[in-house]
Amino acid sequence: MNIKDYATGIQHLGIPTKDMAETLLFYQELGFDLELSTDNDATGQKVNFLKLGNLVIEAYDSEDAAMCYGGIEHVAINVTDIEAVYDFICSRGLNTLEDEIHFLPFWENGVRFFTIEGPNKEKVEFSQYM
Repeated sequence: MNIKDYATGIQHLGIPTKDMAETLLFYQELGFDLELSTDNDATGQKVNFLKLGNLVIEAYDSEDAAMCYGGIEHVAINVTDIEAVYDFICSRGLNTLEDEIHFLPFWENGVRFFTIEGPNKEKVEFSQYM
């Protein structure tokens, strides 16, 4: 198996924010459209997805937002089979955060995802639209 068999590209970049209104205004000024505005019931965070062409930004409320360069919290890779990718990542010892597959009721049918940590403390999320 190869991840390339299931990955279709970047799904979104995750940016935590302490000021959602300012974040939305900034990206909308840059030409992004607000595609989805919702709440993460598990955390109580407001979550907004903004889109410009094929670039999607997930902005979400977080008191822990770094507020410094390098503040992008994660990059999400779109996959077509989350279970196959999860099994592959675990079999290679790459599930460094010992994460499990999660579900969020975002978009029309929800999304399933899990996250690992890269060698520079970057988070890499594997995500599948349902």
